[in-house]
Amino acid sequence: MGKVLIIGAGGVAGVAAHKCAQNNEVFHEICIASRTKSKCDALKRELEDKYPVKITTAEIDATNVPALIALIEQERPTVVLNLALPYHDLPIMDACLATKTHYVDTANYEPEDTAKFEYSWQWAYRQRYEEAGITGLLGSGFDPGVTGVFSAYALKHYFDEIHYIDILDCNGGDHGYPFATNFNPEINIREVSAKGRYWENGEWIETEPMEIKRVYDFEAVGQKDMYLLYHEELESLAQNIPGLKRIRFFMTFGESYLRHLKCLENVGMTSIEPILFEGKEIIPLQFLKAVLPDPASLGPRTKGKTNIGCIFQGVKDGKPKNLYIYNICDHEECFREVGSQAISYTTGVPAMIGAALVMKGLWQKPGVYNVEDFDPDPFMEALNKWGLPWQIDENPTLVD
Repeated sequence: MGKVLIIGAGGVAGVAAHKCAQNNEVFHEICIASRTKSKCDALKRELEDKYPVKITTAEIDATNVPALIALIEQERPTVVLNLALPYHDLPIMDACLATKTHYVDTANYEPEDTAKFEYSWQWAYRQRYEEAGITGLLGSGFDPGVTGVFSAYALKHYFDEIHYIDILDCNGGDHGYPFATNFNPEINIREVSAKGRYWENGEWIETEPMEIKRVYDFEAVGQKDMYLLYHEELESLAQNIPGLKRIRFFMTFGESYLRHLKCLENVGMTSIEPILFEGKEIIPLQFLKAVLPDPASLGPRTKGKTNIGCIFQGVKDGKPKNLYIYNICDHEECFREVGSQAISYTTGVPAMIGAALVMKGLWQKPGVYNVEDFDPDPFMEALNKWGLPWQIDENPTLVD
């Protein structure tokens, strides 16, 4: 049906490329491009041994808009799937705008020199994408992504109004390292060390990092400590789910992770302010990223499961209603299928699904949108088909 240009060659990109190759009725051709072409070439060899799909590779600096435009004009994809770092969102969106090519990503933009992420920079492209006649689909990962689709699905099929949403992200996996991150260390540490925020009664309430803790018993994982964080889908869902009174995001962390993170913070290793080292300017957090295990290497070591979903409270036919929609994913099963751990898998599969829905025209309209702006049904059907089956609990334990 069309060609996809995947920008990025990390763990999530590897999963998305596998899934695009599996879905070769939609993706007739795949081009994989990143700064390190050898990673793209290795992925190409792996995929060509398994799937009957044409694959090409390219070297690209995702901060270089003219080079991105040249690559898109050379490859002529139907959709660009941005699986690079969030710093690269705007240059890639600029290149898609210049070439009138559909755009999909999994995480919203944040400046490299400021630990801040929000949708305002990307929402500012709405009118220009409308005028160009192309679709920009934002946040087609799991959280953000599937959590937004779950919300739209719950509203469409189970509620007249949703008043409260709690997004719970539980990783019960064990990789055996004292300290490692399950996705890009730089992005992960910036996210969890920032102040928390949640939306209630029309305003944002800010908390100190890890200030709010709850304990929750997750199916297939067990009882875990979880902490309130700010996450980007809160911003879009607070706008797009009518009747909403409060939305929060919680993520689980073990004691070892938090202890190591606090130590690293105390000695300045999580800072993004440049320092001089042996006459050269370095960013401590970027140096830390270089010495930590590569998340893409965790697949063969990680055992256990994830449980990620949304608890909804609202009304249906005038009566109170509660619902939990969630997915359980097994780290070892993911590795057997595509060579990754479940964190990359749960992001890479929805990235492929979003790109496929745009490719097929089911989620295609001019402008820039979040996933909950579209009909959730085809996405939910695709989750079951492509490896992330969802479940519903109509009597969930609520978070206080």
